[in-house]
Amino acid sequence: QVHLVESGGGLVQAGGSLRVSCAASGLTFSTYTVGWFRQAPGKEREFVAAITWRSSNTYYTDSVKGRFTISRDNAKDTVYLQMNSLKSEDTAVYYCAADRYGMGSRNANNYENWGQGTQVTVSS
Repeated sequence: QVHLVESGGGLVQAGGSLRVSCAASGLTFSTYTVGWFRQAPGKEREFVAAITWRSSNTYYTDSVKGRFTISRDNAKDTVYLQMNSLKSEDTAVYYCAADRYGMGSRNANNYENWGQGTQVTVSS
């Protein structure tokens, strides 16, 4: 059974940094592309970043380029999202999701496994 567990969320001031983690179990992690999505109150869930299973290619939504960095450690079955220069509009629940042999899709429907989410709140 696949489990994805996010951690590292919290409250931070605007301009600050946070690193959220996604720890996976019950799957061959190296064969999964992992994406980060977020959902703010009253808004649709949106793509944030993805890192592919092969070559670790990375993809970002425009609003986080240059501020967020996604990375993976296959030895620890973990993906990280380093978030710098945080803005109030980054406030959301952040979810990680896994897509076996995925290409780094921005479409949430392509990800078959999801974590429970971690809250990130940026105060202005």
